[in-house]
Amino acid sequence: MASSNTLIIQWLVDTRDLWPQAAKTKDLEQAAPRALALLTPEERTGVLKYFFVRDAKMSLASHLLKHYVLARTLGMPWSATKLTRDANKKPIHVAEGTANDQPCRFNVSHQAGLVALVATSKDLEAEADVGVDVVCVSERRDRDQRMVRDEGWDYFVDMHSDVFGRGETAYLKSREFAAAALSTASASASGGPTTSEGIADAKLRRFYALWCLREAYVKMTGEALLAPWLGDLNFVEVRAPEPVTVEGGAFQQGADGTGEVIKTHEVTFEGKRTDDANICLRSLGPDYMLGTAVRTPKKKEVGLGWHLGPFEVVDVETIVQFVEAERGA
Repeated sequence: MASSNTLIIQWLVDTRDLWPQAAKTKDLEQAAPRALALLTPEERTGVLKYFFVRDAKMSLASHLLKHYVLARTLGMPWSATKLTRDANKKPIHVAEGTANDQPCRFNVSHQAGLVALVATSKDLEAEADVGVDVVCVSERRDRDQRMVRDEGWDYFVDMHSDVFGRGETAYLKSREFAAAALSTASASASGGPTTSEGIADAKLRRFYALWCLREAYVKMTGEALLAPWLGDLNFVEVRAPEPVTVEGGAFQQGADGTGEVIKTHEVTFEGKRTDDANICLRSLGPDYMLGTAVRTPKKKEVGLGWHLGPFEVVDVETIVQFVEAERGA
């Protein structure tokens, strides 16, 4: 696991193949009793309220990761890793006896079976903000392809324009964007015919790359996607990292399936370039992308100098055994 001198922790849990005997959410009570036993009563109730078991599994893994990073990073017993929420409903841990001291700042994202966590260690020389997002370009592919085919690309973009910057919306509908997508689709066709479906796939991958970057950045600031300044924040001419094939389809410990990593991004706010955040976008297997954004507001050069390496794949059984060993089970 993360060493004591790691400044930024990046963990990933793949829940897709976990507890395969759980066909319904209620089945987790028999399939994952040891993991559920590590949560508070309120957390367990929340997990078991999900209609779809896939969502319940991600919620369970998310809770485990948040408690685990506090126990490992701060060296505290599992029972002391209490969580609360800030004014924006963001989960946080406040040190006992303080009003707002957060000795470990963290952020979690999950989609299509993957749960990602980014957190700060106790060894930071400057207070940091962190944000993370995971997207899966294939999860809604059929729906997206159908909408693009039936209604047109511009309609698809306009359907989501409230979460993008004004400049980003214009770029997504521009000739430059269309030309870039056509070039990507042509390369992917490997000499064969370039289809409208292939072009739409190329557009959608860039669309979700932009979505991932924005979500990570906005979550880093501590605000939600309805923040009033969203229209003034723009990532300029975003491209998507190249996908990579993962043997067996699952992400295993020690091999996170990282493909291309993009660390240079042009970001503007109210028309002026901003460089306050260290931002990384990476492909994960053929369908996923992970965005990480970190900053140190009081000494921005500190955060900009951090290396955001690959995510470490964490096994839920490792977390369970860690707590059971602590409790002498």
